[in-house]
Amino acid sequence: MANDERGISTTERTLISPNVIDGMTLMGGQDTIECVTGAEAKTRGISPTFLGLLGAEPLAGLTVLDVGTGWGRLALELAPRCRRIVGIDREPSLIEDARRRAAAAGIANAEFVVADAEAGEYQAFTPGMVVAHLCMSDAIVERAGRALAPGRVFGFVAFEAEQWRETGRRSRFAYDESRARAVLDTNGFAVEHLEVDRESQRYDSLEAALAAVVGLEEKWRSDGRWFRYIKYLEEGGRMLTRSHLIVKARRR
Repeated sequence: MANDERGISTTERTLISPNVIDGMTLMGGQDTIECVTGAEAKTRGISPTFLGLLGAEPLAGLTVLDVGTGWGRLALELAPRCRRIVGIDREPSLIEDARRRAAAAGIANAEFVVADAEAGEYQAFTPGMVVAHLCMSDAIVERAGRALAPGRVFGFVAFEAEQWRETGRRSRFAYDESRARAVLDTNGFAVEHLEVDRESQRYDSLEAALAAVVGLEEKWRSDGRWFRYIKYLEEGGRMLTRSHLIVKARRR
């Protein structure tokens, strides 16, 4: 881990991927690319640093709102530590999946609600903390700022500007440090922790590089990234970068 000239901490790793990965399934999704094996898939992909930042708060007495919860990955991880957790997502199928997972795990203090995190207000959920994992926008920050009392925490992991840089196009959901700090300050938050977690995967072959993003082909074709990535591979490139911004901010 190193600090750049602005004081932001940056963790960078380079991983080497063999041509064949026995016993693993390469999965491409909207938020991340993972090698998932069995039960590890339940919480794989959540930064231990992020969990540690949230765990430093008195979760046992809090209602935590997880916006853009998806199938409840973060909510189900935090539920045993919280008084109550509510996960919201606009996709009914994902909310049903989250409910099934909570029931199967015997988690009784987690509630999952179909709601658009960028449209409605959060006050009805009476959150003592708002969290978001790879679901971030200015609208979400604004709503967290209106819902949280002074001293309460908003924690999130967002795409960072270098996410999938090999595609030659920055994600419209990505934040760099300056944009994140600006929108948080505008909405009444003081940043306590801001870190870039960056990982570059190096593949030994063209086939392995393509296999790693097979689940992203349709999405990338629609926004032009696929053709840029193919060109990058044809020119000999064999890397793919995942870069996330990990933030903990407190309402002033």
